Parts: sequence; C-alpha cells; structure tokens
Amino acid sequence: MAKWIGPLEKIDAYRWRIPKGYKSGMRVDGLIYADKEMLKHILLEQTLEQVANVAQLPGIIGNSLAMPDIHWGYGFPIGGVAAMDIKEGVISPGGVGFDINCGVRIMRTNLTKDDVLPAIKDLVDVLYKNVPSGLGSKGKIRLRLGEIDKVLTNGSRWAVENGYGFIEDLESTEERGEMFGADPSLVSSRAKERGIPQLGTLGSGNHFLEIALIDEIFEPDTANTMGINEIGQVMLLVHCGSRGLGHQIADDYIKVMLAAMKKYRISVPDRQLACSPIESPEGRNYLSAMKCAANYAWANRQCITHWVREAFCRVMKIKPIDAGLELIYDVTHNIAKIEEHSIADKKNKLCIHRKGATRAFPAGHPDIPSKYLKIGQPVLIPGDMGRYSYVLVGTEQAMKETFGSTCHGAGRMQSRAAAKRQLRGRDVLESLAARGITVRTDSLSGLAEEAPQAYKDVASVVNVAHGAGISRIVARTKPIGVIKG
Repeated sequence: MAKWIGPLEKIDAYRWRIPKGYKSGMRVDGLIYADKEMLKHILLEQTLEQVANVAQLPGIIGNSLAMPDIHWGYGFPIGGVAAMDIKEGVISPGGVGFDINCGVRIMRTNLTKDDVLPAIKDLVDVLYKNVPSGLGSKGKIRLRLGEIDKVLTNGSRWAVENGYGFIEDLESTEERGEMFGADPSLVSSRAKERGIPQLGTLGSGNHFLEIALIDEIFEPDTANTMGINEIGQVMLLVHCGSRGLGHQIADDYIKVMLAAMKKYRISVPDRQLACSPIESPEGRNYLSAMKCAANYAWANRQCITHWVREAFCRVMKIKPIDAGLELIYDVTHNIAKIEEHSIADKKNKLCIHRKGATRAFPAGHPDIPSKYLKIGQPVLIPGDMGRYSYVLVGTEQAMKETFGSTCHGAGRMQSRAAAKRQLRGRDVLESLAARGITVRTDSLSGLAEEAPQAYKDVASVVNVAHGAGISRIVARTKPIGVIKG
C-alpha cells in the first residue's frame, strides 16, 4: 500500500488535522490523535484517506476522528469515530464493523501473583477446556427453538436469568448488557443459524482470555474504587464479540445499504461506506438488527465469565465468595449509538459510530454505573499478549472533543498475512514462554498472526490518549496466562 501524501497540519504534540479543503466533498476536518513517532507508521498506508472519506458522509458533525490505534479497516478506519446528525445524517455498517460489539471485560480477584503462579499451567489448561475457542467453535449452550430471539432481545440479562453470572454483573456492563429496541425479526435466518451454536465461545483472531497481574497503579484512589488494590493482584480479561451472527448481520445490511444509496441518491467516495439516512426504514432496521448483535455479544461474554469463574475456583480450590471474582466493567468498541451531546451549549441527539473505539464518559455522567459516578467510566485498553493492558477512566475533555470516545487497543502494525510470512507460531509460543507467559491455542498459525510484534506498543497508544486528555491512565496489567482461539 502506497504512502499517504495528503496535507496534515500539526495542532499540538498529540493532535493532527486533515483540513476539509483537502477534498471538495469533505464536510468537516479530519482529526488524528497520534504522537510524532506513531505518525510515521500511520503515514505508510492509506488509513488517513479513510478518515478523509468518512468526513464526506452526509450529516457528519464535528470532526472525522481517528484514535491513536488507527489502522486500515473496512470503509471506516479501525480506530475511527464519527458523529451524525439524527435528521440529516446517515448510519453505515462500515462505521461499526463486522464484529458488532466486539468488546472487553475485566474481573478483579482477591488473589495475588504468589497464589496463582504455582498453578498457572493447570489454570490455563482448565480455562482452555472450559471456554470453547477457535475458528467456528461451538459452545456448550443448547438453545431451544426460538430462544435465540430472547438472547438477541435481552442480552446479558438473558444469561444472568439462566444462571450464567450475577445480577451485579449487569450494573458493571455498558448499557447493562442490553440495548433496547433490538428486533430479532430484522435478523436473517442465516445470521441466527450461525449464532445459535456459538453462544458462549471465544472465537479466533485477536480474541482472548487472559490471566494478568496488576503491574502498576497510577491513580490509587481511582483504582481502589474499582477494586484494584495492590501490585501483583490477579485480574481476568475477556475479549470477544458477536461471532458469526454479528458478521452475518453486517454482511446482510451492507447489501441493503448499497441499494438504499441509489434510492436516496447518496454518493460516497468508497462503496465500503455504504449507508442510508438514520431515520429511513433501512437505517432504523439496521440499527435494530445491530442492537440484536450487540446483545448477543454481551450474553456471550457473560456466559464466558460464568465458566471462567467456575474454572478459576475449581483449580484454585477456593469458594467464589473468597475468590472475589467481581466484574469491574465491560466496554464495547464496535457500535453505533444514539446519544445526547452538547454542541455550542445546545444538547443534540447524535448517532455516534465507534469502530475500534470505546466510550469514555466522565465522572457524573448519568449513563455510567453509580459506583463510578465520582471517578468516571472505566476504559479498558487491551494490548498484545506479550506486553501490557491498561485500565483508564473517561474525561470531560473526551465529551467536549471526541463525543466521549477514546482508543480501544494497541492497533495492528502488520496485517495478519504479513505476520504469518515473517513469524512461526512455534517461535512465538517459545518467546512468550521465555517471558513467563503460558499460552494455550488451537492454532499455531493463528498465534503467529497475533504475535506482539504485529501490534503497536499499547503504552504509546494510551500515552497519547492520556496526553491528549481524552482518558486518564489508572492502572496497568501484564499477562501471565493467555488462551487464544
């Protein structure tokens, strides 16, 4: 892919602008969050052209935003955020992605490094057996005829009501794990067929289950509110999404949107930005189907959480109440939401596309759990399996500048194909073992695709987000055990 050579203006150490004069169709500027070093890699591909393309969508408000983990995606860049006016704007499946509500959750424990390290191999082995993973993996849940519709409507609540977790988990989940307005009748039979056997599965690619240790605490009081109390404390992270169901919904509605653009005479610079007016029948139907996939993903992570707790307590020979396996938070990073935001001191309802970007609401915001009202919404930024992950909180600056959004992960530096050409899965496995990280996977080829060197250093990514003020670093974790599909 050729190097991008468009205009880029430096605003400060963490912000760069693509002026809307770059292309005649741009309605707003592009705003990129990156430091000088990070920008060198970003410019090696055409990702910023995607930022400029998104800036041409009808009804876009503010800026076409790119988080520091930005890289090439379908239509929208991964790490892209765009806000659309409800009346004049459009909704685009490319602005959400194929893995709808891919997200991450983190659980705290009462255990420490000394408790867990002697049992780490057994723990990873049992978790690997207890949580189905891998390409096309099938789960342990056997849904009765028609029950998939209840999952699509009720999300995490369905899981909890069926014995997978606790009611308290809902309070610690974005949207309480249930987006209202989901309509299963707008989801194709093919999507449901793909989703029925996969509920409660991790999947493949960059999805993971991780045992980690608190490595550093930057804001002790804020961390303590989340139940993060000491260096060496054991945490559990789960990263996965809506599996084949979400992918099929995206695929189905991209076709719908391509036809809708002709109907509504919408012109876009890239067919992958296929869209329709938010308030059109096509737009409303996609949003309702997307909510179904989001609810499925929350139910999926909730079921996995239940099995992680079971396995953890069994291996550690500890009662659940003593293990302290409490959900800190679950945040989504592939979603479109109708939200209220202030623009020029006037409140507006907007459709916020976050693709490879997470919500980062500040202290006092009514949409975050009451227990976090004084500190702000927890923001979870997983890194690669060989380095770190971070816990942050949302800020007022994010509300003012990015519609309450921040980055979502490390961001790829190499394509999966390029990583596989350069690396062998066996070598990656041995390298991680040398760092004290126990890994289980059903695919050494897949492990090569997800090697640490295929990703940006997540520390650099979160430092940009922190430096720009769109989220604040609270704590850092490092992995000691990883399950990859």
